[in-house]
Amino acid sequence: MVEPVGNQYVVARPVYSENSFGEEHKKVHRYHKTFLDHLRVCFRCSPQKAKNIATGLLPITSWLPAYRVKEWLLSDFVSGLSTGLVAVLQGLAFALLVYVRPGYGLYAAFFPVIGYFFFGTSRHISVGPFPVLSIMVGEVVMKLVDEESVGNSTLTTSTALDDEKIQVAATVSLLAGIFQLLLGALQVGFVIIYLSQSLISGFTTAAAIHVVVSQLKFILQLPVTGCKEPLSIFCTLGKIGGQITKTNIADLVTALIILVIVFVVKEINERYKAKLPVPIPIELFVTVIATGISYACNFKERFQVDVIGQLEKGFKPPVQLDMRVFQSCVGDAFSIAIVGFAVAFSVAKVYSVKYDYPINGNQELIAFGLSNIFCGAFSGFAASTSLSRSGVQESTGGKTQVAGLLSAVIVLIVIVAIGFLLEPLQKSVLAALALGNLKGMLMQFKEIGVLWKKDKYDCMIWIVTFLCTVILGLAIGLGVSIGFELLTIVFRTQFPKCTLLANVGRSNIYKNRKDYVDIYEPEGVKIFSCPAPIFFANIDFFQEKLITSVGFNPLRVLRKRNKALRKIRKMLKKGELQMTPKSFICTVNGLNDSDEELDNNKIEELDQPTNMADLPFQIDWDAELPPNITVPRIDIHSLILDFTAVSFFDVSALRVLKQTLKDFVRVDVDVYIVGAQEGFLDKLERCAFFDEEIKPSMFFISIHDAVLHILVKKNGSCSPKFKPMKVTTVLRVHSSLE
Repeated sequence: MVEPVGNQYVVARPVYSENSFGEEHKKVHRYHKTFLDHLRVCFRCSPQKAKNIATGLLPITSWLPAYRVKEWLLSDFVSGLSTGLVAVLQGLAFALLVYVRPGYGLYAAFFPVIGYFFFGTSRHISVGPFPVLSIMVGEVVMKLVDEESVGNSTLTTSTALDDEKIQVAATVSLLAGIFQLLLGALQVGFVIIYLSQSLISGFTTAAAIHVVVSQLKFILQLPVTGCKEPLSIFCTLGKIGGQITKTNIADLVTALIILVIVFVVKEINERYKAKLPVPIPIELFVTVIATGISYACNFKERFQVDVIGQLEKGFKPPVQLDMRVFQSCVGDAFSIAIVGFAVAFSVAKVYSVKYDYPINGNQELIAFGLSNIFCGAFSGFAASTSLSRSGVQESTGGKTQVAGLLSAVIVLIVIVAIGFLLEPLQKSVLAALALGNLKGMLMQFKEIGVLWKKDKYDCMIWIVTFLCTVILGLAIGLGVSIGFELLTIVFRTQFPKCTLLANVGRSNIYKNRKDYVDIYEPEGVKIFSCPAPIFFANIDFFQEKLITSVGFNPLRVLRKRNKALRKIRKMLKKGELQMTPKSFICTVNGLNDSDEELDNNKIEELDQPTNMADLPFQIDWDAELPPNITVPRIDIHSLILDFTAVSFFDVSALRVLKQTLKDFVRVDVDVYIVGAQEGFLDKLERCAFFDEEIKPSMFFISIHDAVLHILVKKNGSCSPKFKPMKVTTVLRVHSSLE
């Protein structure tokens, strides 16, 4: 019974062990589905299930019929126009990160959008090139295409070199799409949970550093060949430093001016986003102006700047895949698939929460898989989404992926009709635009201080991810970072912060005894709490912490007691020991048997329970013992193990736990386990955990139930300030609510 009394509550109920609670409150029998049951459900078919599967695999069939033409079409048109212009510029810029001709970036801005329109579940993200993914594809291109060897072979033309780069970029993108499609088909979209926010932040920040270094050669217009990871970033910096005197000043000045303008306007967009109807499309403005000036002043001839050059009209036929490239980039393609999905899903989740609609992780994998396969087959490179481009699509009024489709139409127009207008544009301008889009990523350095204050493990994950990715490269760095992240989880579960608890405020609340002043600890009772699952990797640590907390090793005490019993029996047999009502009387001055001699005599018996049935008296181990016989004294009579936060045990841990509990019971310490998770006792029954010494009666509902049981059991040994009822207890607990 619970009675509220003002800001207090009064609870009157019996003291419950698990057994008594189960007897009084019968559990509902629940049928747990077997593997065969799940198979039957999986393969069962009905019209409704078929419809759900169809709409799940092709989400457009669910939202397009409900499209509100009058309300949404105009907004989607304006959004698609704005996003399409940004997508064109970012496609051209990010193609430089892949080391292919800028025109191929337009393919990456077109094909994935078409695929996602039909198969994607997010209404607001803009699919297309993403700088992190582009630089990852570019690293694969540099690894598999040796520019120097190609230049020295019979394929001496730059066209042959460009074609090989395009083939590698398209192949790795197609393979990444295959991985995404397979992961989605296997319903393993949960893989994203292994990439924490700290890891993604550190990884994208390091990728931004790689992007900055890779674009320096375009900003300075230096003939720098790519380097292979690991340590590629330092190799590239070394090559740039060796040729720094060949810098084209016109490209450098142009890039710096563009960078300053872009950063300033982006800052204005950020600060006044609540007042601006739409973000200022600064990339579009500077591109138009830079193209016009370059064309009017003939920068290519006057200053020898590097320009985009001819953009081929139309589309390329499907790429002929090279199986040798497939075999060489499997690991890189898998990394690209995971990173691309992680970034896209994170952005999609932001908008799904904001606008309250569901997204499906597995379907997103399928959508991006098909989009990248489609894109790679037609000479594009891997696509994901960009927060800046998606921000444009959402802030300009985009309601659905119709805006995305219209943005693809803008890209299509550039590809087939007006691409020639961009031919005078300097590559240094594209490089500056690529760097301008990294502002948000580079600002993530601020997270280090915040994470250090919040959680030092997360801060270490960020730092290690950043350093590994910068030094080892994106693919290797990502693998090492995930390994380190999982290692921190193992470390935290392998070495949990076990504590001793005490009663706080004479209530039913038990907290860490070191954190509070007004605490009560029943005499002879220790309450030990472990806040982590207990399994084969941390059971030894748990056992060590438990022994340290109680102040003695029960197995050592048990062995000492059995050794003492052997000596006493031997002395009684020889008549060297007599028992009086008050103490022992020893009739000899010394004993000849050493501990070593006793140890070697039936040592296996030392670990068995003490047996005094054959003695004419019972030994009180806390009283005075015969001379030359010493046994460590134990100052507790009860041990409570709080398993409230222990989510699971494995078989190895249960074996060690059972032996540890037996050791305590055999030295006359009553052990109680509280807060066990649902089904834990059933598992113990299956594992034959219980016997004559370890019984189900040691399990209690809560710490307070166990404490009250102990105090009642010990009768008058409890504190007057904390005297419980005999069977039923009434608790008066101050509420924390005012």
